[in-house]
Amino acid sequence: MFSSLRPKGFLSADFLVPFLGLLVAIAIVEPFYRVVVDPRVEQIELKQRVRSAQGNTAAGESDMRSVYIIIKDTEQKIEIIFAIWGVIILAHKLHVVRRERALFREDLVRLQPGERIIPGEALDRHKELRTLVDADVRARERLLPECLLAALHRFHATHSVQDAANAVKERAELAADQLDSALSLVRYIAWAIPAIGFIGTVRGIGLALAFAEDALKGDITPVIDALGLAFNSTLVALILSMGLMYIMHVVQSRQEAFVIDLQTFCRGKLIDVMKVPAREEATA
Repeated sequence: MFSSLRPKGFLSADFLVPFLGLLVAIAIVEPFYRVVVDPRVEQIELKQRVRSAQGNTAAGESDMRSVYIIIKDTEQKIEIIFAIWGVIILAHKLHVVRRERALFREDLVRLQPGERIIPGEALDRHKELRTLVDADVRARERLLPECLLAALHRFHATHSVQDAANAVKERAELAADQLDSALSLVRYIAWAIPAIGFIGTVRGIGLALAFAEDALKGDITPVIDALGLAFNSTLVALILSMGLMYIMHVVQSRQEAFVIDLQTFCRGKLIDVMKVPAREEATA
């Protein structure tokens, strides 16, 4: 997740999750429309035609406000697919953060109470932690071990506690940038949903104008259907976009909180137990 400097293949989670998420969203929405929405819309429209023939249009107003009528058109279907796609990606991002947080419960440094780490021991600690990380599949390519390893390496090289703390800070800032950039596709989806709604609005108004001559002759049903497309596509798009943006805000907040907690954890478990001998401090 956080080893962005390594090449990403087609089998990486960064590629598979968005791709499979789109397929899953289509696999959910398409059968739902065929099995549920389309038959219900046909029933409602058939009842409306019968009532219109009988001259009783008021009785069918509640049916025409049905959610199935609101989401029946192609634009609304695409908007729902995009919204589910974005939610799947965000769910994966939230799962990644929870998986990273799980390492906070692991004793990776393995220090005894009151034990301190001096520069001469930092390399041995680094090798021990590297062996532990390589042996544990849960810890591979995770941010916490990377920060701890970077701090130990920097402490061994510079004999400076401040440099070790800076190493953790640098890794944490890089991870924050990676987490933020990983949401770029969701931001595109959140932008695309209202754009699709606007396309439906334009198409609906265009169809309404095309049926203007029929409306002048007294048949306003095609105009009403076209205007329904125009308004319903925008309505559905705005509702879905607002919901998706809220979920993205929650996920982004969890990511930011994780980065802060990571730095706090590294400082408490490793940086604060580092010590430079007094003679080296005086020489420095």
